[in-house]
Formats: sequence, structure tokens, C-alpha cells
Amino acid sequence: MNGASFSLFLLAALIIAAVPGPGIFYVAARTLSGGRTAGVASTFGTALGGLVHIIAGGLGVSAIILASAQLFTALKLCGALYLIWLGIRTVMEAGRPLLEPVGPIGAKRAFREGILVEALNPKTAAFFLAFIPQFIEPTAGHAALQFMSLGLISVAFNTFADVIVVAAASTASARLARRPQFLQRLRQGSGLFIAGLGISLALARRPATS
Repeated sequence: MNGASFSLFLLAALIIAAVPGPGIFYVAARTLSGGRTAGVASTFGTALGGLVHIIAGGLGVSAIILASAQLFTALKLCGALYLIWLGIRTVMEAGRPLLEPVGPIGAKRAFREGILVEALNPKTAAFFLAFIPQFIEPTAGHAALQFMSLGLISVAFNTFADVIVVAAASTASARLARRPQFLQRLRQGSGLFIAGLGISLALARRPATS
């Protein structure tokens, strides 16, 4: 890739990372419900889940899944049900002591959940397959390696944006500590929002294939 194309890719990836989307809203909701530690763990979990799509896309697996209506639907429903379950559990746990520190076990759970949420989202695979190939240089060869390299950069930008969101959300939670009832309602709302993301994913349509 020449310098102009790479600069264009960096600019596009940066803008896309900064635009609020389901991933940013999910991380914000997890931070509001579990605190900074849970938010950071979720962020790196979703990053690893994104890498799953990058590797799968480079190897052609994502294209196969998106080309199959049955596989796409199965993956979509698994991801949707998991998000809905997480949302319901978040609402139910909103009554525990507010701003309770998240220990190693809780952080590991948030990390695992982040991986599954992102890895089971076929819309992420569709995005990478639609966005990254535009910047691959066919004459340079090693298309799979180019795809994965550009994907790593995109995931890194997304992760950086998520970390900023975690910092902002955790600061807001700390300031709301003086209003425990309102913060509890906010945590319940974050759970409902996560469940709403699951419903939105369940209603997503498979991208049209040529």
C-alpha cells in the first residue's frame, strides 16, 4: 500500500473508531454496571473478540459464514441471546453494593464476556469484510496478511476509543456515588441497554452478497 492509501486508511479507521457504535455503548454500559475494572476488562475482551474476526476474515472463514444464511442466523442468534442474558443479569445485579470493587474473578468474567459478545457478532465480521478489502493492494500479494495487518490497526483504534469511554463512564459513576438510588437506576438502565443491543442484533439482516 502506498503512503496516500495508508494515510486514507488510518484516517477512515480513526473516524470509524470515534463514531459511537454498539461496541462503545456496550463498554460504557459494562463500566456503569461494574466499574472501571470491569470496563477495562470488557474492552480488552472485545478487542480479542475483534481479532477473532480479523483472523477469520483473513482466512476466508467470515466470508463463508456471511454467504450462508443458516450459519449467519445461527451465529447472530447465539450472540443476541448472550447479550440479552447479560443485560438481564446486569439488571438483577444492580441492587448489590454500589461501586463495589471488582476482584480478579469479576474482571476475568468481564473479559470472557467481552470476547464472546464481539466474537458472536456477525455484524463485526461483515464490517471488516466490507471496509478493509478496499485498502488491500492486490499487486503486493499476501492479501490475507494485508487484511490481518490492517485489521489489527483498526482493532487498536477501536480499543483506544473504548478505553477513553471507560475512563469517562467510571468518572461519571464516581461523581454519582452521592446519589446511590439514581446510580442504581442507571446501572439497571445499562442492563436494559445491553439487552436492547441483543434484540437489535437478533433483528439484523444478513448483508446482501453478489
